[in-house]
Amino acid sequence: MEESVADPVMATIKIVTDSSVQLTPDEIKKYQITVIPLSVMIDDTVYVDGETLTRPQFVTLMNEAKALPKTSQPPIGHFIELFDQLGEDGSSVIALHMTDAISGTVDTARQAASISKSDVTVIDTRETDRGMAFQVLTAAKMAQAGATKADVLAAIDRVRDSTKLYMAVMSLDNIVKGGRVSRVTGLISNILNMKVIFEMVDGELQVRTKGRGVKTVNKFMREIINNLSQLPHVKGIGISHVAADKVVNEFKAQLQAALPNVPVLVRETSPIIATYAGMGAFALMYYTED
Repeated sequence: MEESVADPVMATIKIVTDSSVQLTPDEIKKYQITVIPLSVMIDDTVYVDGETLTRPQFVTLMNEAKALPKTSQPPIGHFIELFDQLGEDGSSVIALHMTDAISGTVDTARQAASISKSDVTVIDTRETDRGMAFQVLTAAKMAQAGATKADVLAAIDRVRDSTKLYMAVMSLDNIVKGGRVSRVTGLISNILNMKVIFEMVDGELQVRTKGRGVKTVNKFMREIINNLSQLPHVKGIGISHVAADKVVNEFKAQLQAALPNVPVLVRETSPIIATYAGMGAFALMYYTED
């Protein structure tokens, strides 16, 4: 398997992340970010995220699959090879990965860093998707500007501490089967036809609210948008989803009306996240800066 490695640059710090991140192709190219892909197995066929499988293709395959897809992190050897390659010119590497509550990717990266010949610092972002991208982009922009590693790491901490992630799940079938919430919670929610909104708290998904029907979701999201409009220094907003275009486009319009000067990125989420979130799920993420 070949990773998508950024073009060589003179920067002394190079940024790595994994494919659960929500970045646009332009952002990856502009800020010289290296994305190492994760894999997903659907009915005995293994696909490489972003290489042999697109996000729209995954949704179709997941719906047709006989069993819940299985996700896996890159082998440690791929990390070692990548870290060694990026550090050949003496550059340091900062690798930012999704919370270990979702995937073992960050642990594999840490093991590889301890073996690599390069100077590698591995960060558990305690986030994923666009919530993780806020940290990745901050680090990459600072690296291009010639910041020190200490300053980049401090900035990553600040962004992490000011990031919020809320995820609305329409059915808990996938997230329960994947072991991300208790089976009791899943059983209750399925029986009562409840919709559940999770909040990422220190890297783990915790139930924020739940109720019957989509009215619960709509009410909560309106509250979030209202709260956001009162916050100073909102720097970025992301909405990621699993085949929920109509719903998220409505929320995007509301967000842009409330915060016309804040960029809002709407995209389908990665197969890694979609596997556990399930059809119709979406997440809203933002961060603030003093």
